[in-house]
Amino acid sequence: MTGLALAATAAPARRREKQPGRGWFLLPPVLVLLGFFGYPLVLVVLQSLESKTGEVGLSVWLEVLGSAEFRDAAWKTVALALGATAGCVVLGTFLALVIAFVPFPGARTLSRLVDTVLAFPSFLIALAFTFIYGSAGILGAGGFLYSPFGILLAEITFYTPFVMRPALAAFGQVSSAQMEVAASLGAKPGRVLRQVILPEALPSLASGACLTMLLAMNEFGIVLFLGAKDVTTLPMLVYGKGIVTFDFPQACVIAVVNVVFSLVLYGTYRRLTNGGRRAAVDQA
Repeated sequence: MTGLALAATAAPARRREKQPGRGWFLLPPVLVLLGFFGYPLVLVVLQSLESKTGEVGLSVWLEVLGSAEFRDAAWKTVALALGATAGCVVLGTFLALVIAFVPFPGARTLSRLVDTVLAFPSFLIALAFTFIYGSAGILGAGGFLYSPFGILLAEITFYTPFVMRPALAAFGQVSSAQMEVAASLGAKPGRVLRQVILPEALPSLASGACLTMLLAMNEFGIVLFLGAKDVTTLPMLVYGKGIVTFDFPQACVIAVVNVVFSLVLYGTYRRLTNGGRRAAVDQA
């Protein structure tokens, strides 16, 4: 039996050794990735190091990072992203709990309706909010809509499914035996939720929160369409510098900073996702 096991494990290794040229298949997609993503990103970085007068250095970086306009935009971007993420986590977790553990007619239909939001561009949510909360809308709450709170509500509405879907998947993997044992020992529903259900879903909720924050930090359509007064985020600042004032070096600096933020959040999201998968494999 031991010999058969060793032969079975050695067979894939021999097959891999017999295919030394398999790595060439990765070359075309790598070249496409470098051409369509790497090359433009390098151009943006190089442009950020060159001032309008043609001087190469960090003068543009120092000017942008030291400006009050950039600091204000960065603060509002982070604040809106954190607020949207917190709102999405609360609302998405609540909806996922109701759909997963509270049987009622139409639960599956409700889940699918929430999923349809994923297929919409974000500016459609802003357009719908304009018809509801705009100055000429149904409720006529125009002052609320064109404020940071209006943007926050629109982003929560749009990004909640990104938290709800992984939460639903995690709740579906919670063992009913664990909940029955906890209930038989006298645990109330709130305690079962805190000590049995939510800990099992924590990696999925964390990964959904990171993905939501990543998307909210780069949100452009909702902020542009609503045109909230005194609300300038980093994507809006890139648009203003590059398209309105044609200050491409400063626009490139802000874009590079935004890319760095996005890469950090994406790395965190991938780490949490991989950690959740490993935990699920260990439990299995």
